[in-house]
Amino acid sequence: MTDLVRKEVLQKLSDGAFNCPKELTLSMFSGKWKINMLYHMGKEGAYYFNEFQKLLPAASHKELAEKLKEMAADGLVSRHEETNGRLRVAYSLTPLRKTLLPIVNAMYDWGVNRLAELQVSDVKFGLGEVKQR
Repeated sequence: MTDLVRKEVLQKLSDGAFNCPKELTLSMFSGKWKINMLYHMGKEGAYYFNEFQKLLPAASHKELAEKLKEMAADGLVSRHEETNGRLRVAYSLTPLRKTLLPIVNAMYDWGVNRLAELQVSDVKFGLGEVKQR
């Protein structure tokens, strides 16, 4: 596990010492790249691994693979293998993840509004090419 918040929450859950639903919610999408991947899957549907690499060019292959494994283990995304001569893996949202969409969308809207209040207009979101549908 690469995310400390997630690691601590899982430990508290296994120890029977967990008492903060807000912390559990945050742990589901905390960590670098997760919220971006979840947001885009919520808006655009399933993504192949190479599409995530194009979307997040600053993320390493290893980082993306770790985050996707964590999200699958947490029940947020499902992994679908396709073999048409070579293996391709698609990731899509599970019904559990879809219940988090309003929270993620509200966070996005809040951030956009706050940036406008701060008069920050030239923000680069660090995203590559968004998937065209």
